[in-house]
Amino acid sequence: MELTRIIWLASFPILVTIVFTRMAWLQRRAMFSPTTNRSPPLPPEAAGAPLLGILPSLLTKGPLQVIRDAHTEMGSVFTVRLLHRKVTFLVGPDVSSHFFQGLDSEISQDEVSQFTIPTFGPGVVFDVDFATRREQFRFFGDAMKPAKLRNYARLMVQEVEEYFARWGPTGTVDLKKELEHLIKLVASRCLFGEEVRAKMLGEVATHLHELNDSMRLVTNLFPHLPIQAHRRRDTARARLGVIFSGIVSSRKTSYPDGGPNDMLQCLIDSRYKDGRATTETEVAGMLVSALFAGQHTSSSTGTWTGARLLAHANGNHLRAAVQEQKQIVERHGDRVDYEVLQEMDTLHRCVKEDLRLHPPAMMLLRHARRSFTVRTREGDEYQVREGRTVASLLVIHNRLPHVYKDPERYEPDRFA
Repeated sequence: MELTRIIWLASFPILVTIVFTRMAWLQRRAMFSPTTNRSPPLPPEAAGAPLLGILPSLLTKGPLQVIRDAHTEMGSVFTVRLLHRKVTFLVGPDVSSHFFQGLDSEISQDEVSQFTIPTFGPGVVFDVDFATRREQFRFFGDAMKPAKLRNYARLMVQEVEEYFARWGPTGTVDLKKELEHLIKLVASRCLFGEEVRAKMLGEVATHLHELNDSMRLVTNLFPHLPIQAHRRRDTARARLGVIFSGIVSSRKTSYPDGGPNDMLQCLIDSRYKDGRATTETEVAGMLVSALFAGQHTSSSTGTWTGARLLAHANGNHLRAAVQEQKQIVERHGDRVDYEVLQEMDTLHRCVKEDLRLHPPAMMLLRHARRSFTVRTREGDEYQVREGRTVASLLVIHNRLPHVYKDPERYEPDRFA
């Protein structure tokens, strides 16, 4: 009897685990079950021209207005057709959880991100399987840990002070152009060493601009279409590959036992879980993707934050941010570093509010590898079928009146 009790007590946790695992599996299976007679309806679909879909409206109104009109007319879940592709849009937190939290086996970036391969190059990001991409992202994560960011902040301050020291006391500047150039210099100095920075004032910056300019709406649908922008992109990417591969090779030769403490060296020293070292082609591709993505997002955010704060209507927010900086820097004896910057809560709120109104990526895309069901805040259910392209439109999410009070207003203190 005692032995039976011991066996039962020992087995009980395992039994409970099995039962709950089975229940969770059945629940998940029900959520992703194939279409049956009881399945929810498909999302409403925007009217469009035969074969062309919404393409005529895109050309006349622009993509953002077309999607806003569709959202107003059909609600938080709707489908539009663009040539051969149907895209289902999910707007708002109630219908977006699976988009952001679903497993890669259920809803994936791979199928909808193939258009980036000509830009980032072979062997990196979406040209590799999910497991390899995760490891490459881990390499970036290791290079951007707080301990390294503390060292980068000092270099950033030097670069910024040197750059603005060349400005006169008055004048007119193109804020977007100036910040794009400054971000490239900061990124190259902090992340990739003097080898890259020495080339940033000329050839590399020009080629990065060609890559950025090639990202068009048509690129998403037909990344290899033989248009002039794509030809310039391919030429620029090939040249960047040669430049960065040469830099990697030179770094390995000059520092056989490890070089400067920057991202370039982190990527060179990185190892996959099987022990394999990164190749020159992979490092070059990761450098291009980091510079391309980081330069675009940072310069866009910096430009919009500056434009918002410099607007007459937002003078109070500008004054608050400047006053905060004066007080914090004076308290630290004119020292500006990682810890000091972290204390600037008012400035951080200004940036966060800018990101709400002007996200660098207007929308994110996924591919539904399995069908799933969403429920709107009104209680309506729709099925998103397997194989469908799914979109999350950040620029509309961030301006929903039931989520943000007075959403069109620039109000950093909403994040206080």
